Amino acid sequence: MAALAERRIIPIDELQAKTKEQSEVEAQAQSESQAQSEPRPEHLRLLEALLFAAAAPLDEKTLGARLPEDVDLKASLAALQAEYAPRGVNLVRINNKWTFRTASDLSWLLTKEAVVPKKLSRAAIETLAVIAYHQPVTRAEVEDIRGVVMSKGTIDVLMETGWIRPRGRRKVPGRPITYGTSEDFLSHFGLEALGDLPGLEELKGSGLLDSRLPPGFSVPMPSDDPALRDDEDPLEPGDLDLGLAPPPERVEE
Repeated sequence: MAALAERRIIPIDELQAKTKEQSEVEAQAQSESQAQSEPRPEHLRLLEALLFAAAAPLDEKTLGARLPEDVDLKASLAALQAEYAPRGVNLVRINNKWTFRTASDLSWLLTKEAVVPKKLSRAAIETLAVIAYHQPVTRAEVEDIRGVVMSKGTIDVLMETGWIRPRGRRKVPGRPITYGTSEDFLSHFGLEALGDLPGLEELKGSGLLDSRLPPGFSVPMPSDDPALRDDEDPLEPGDLDLGLAPPPERVEE
């Protein structure tokens, strides 16, 4: 026995919706077909070429001087802007000038992250060495050891590298900040501990110190102890505004 065809009654509203959707698809296809068949206005090609070849955004006066006199420049710019709106490159206006730019939602494609090495100045290297060997040490103490006034940016540079860190505040008038080296310092220079820093004879042998040193000159033995000394106070929560102190829950009592 032949199988009976399944019959289904389609509601009138569903039928109307399907008919409307089909009409919209057909209308869109017809519109696209007409657009493809119609030649693109020559003035849009000219405007597109001018903007594409320009090294900098162009104002409307400059664009208008290169186009035929009967061209409606504002309407042409609007049409070109609408044409490029869904593309990877958009026509945008910047300070009353026009230019092509990568679509904002695709800017991540052109983003490149790179590590740019910075060469430390001699002052920064000397400051780092003083902090490494004499920590905990204040800015004034670094200047006294080096014998010169240190520029404000020197400490900032070393802080940015992550090689030094603020430890606390010295218990003296003004309560200056004390500095020490960080774990990143040890990691960068391949040290297991601060005690692995070269001593006096090693520094002499490498040429980093003059062989004719004053009598009694010595290189201090740095300490790995992270605990504050008796002459240091912990950083205060208010120092967070300067980006110096650890979070409140980590501030030593």
